Amino acid sequence: MLSFAAASHAGGQSLSLDASKLQLVRCRAQTVQYRGRKALRLLPLAGQDATDTTMVAILAGSDFTGGTIALDVAGAPRADVPASRGFIGLAFHVSGDPERYESFYVRPTNARCDDQLRRNHTVQYVSVPDYPWQRLRQETPGVYESYADMEAGAWTHLEVRVQGTHALLFVNGASQPALIVNDLKLGDARGPIALWSWTFTDGYFANVTVTPHD
Repeated sequence: MLSFAAASHAGGQSLSLDASKLQLVRCRAQTVQYRGRKALRLLPLAGQDATDTTMVAILAGSDFTGGTIALDVAGAPRADVPASRGFIGLAFHVSGDPERYESFYVRPTNARCDDQLRRNHTVQYVSVPDYPWQRLRQETPGVYESYADMEAGAWTHLEVRVQGTHALLFVNGASQPALIVNDLKLGDARGPIALWSWTFTDGYFANVTVTPHD
């Protein structure tokens, strides 16, 4: 069973966010300055702004089995799609088929709305293509999503700790996880790490590190 203590990143490896070294799936990438940080921005492909789907950027040299993945994300709805949620996060254990992976992501606009049910859907685990959020919510409501405080468009620190088939998601340095998953759907798997966002999201990423198990 994983410890609830926040992970130490001593000895962690920083992963490059050089746009030229990413495997981009349904997106393009820009290196920008955002809220005082050098960041990678994911955007839809030209002419695909109205396509409602995921964007994935696989990080070179990131063969991951278990340990801690940490990164900073900032997500908000695109100005021309204000009703979206600002989905943003990371994927891991990406298979040879880049459409198969596990993911933790957040819906930042849910966190501070005045609808409690929406708040309960702020953080999410999925395993695609077999366990999308719709199936998990229908079959096991409330088990794979939860609440954490965050602000849309602001930098949010995420840490995912993985050991075997167990994973914990920490948000903004909290000492306790916002979400606990005891049955990762891909099993005790391995594969690359990827940045994950949505075409309707204005999303930014910075400071990705991986710390292997002690």
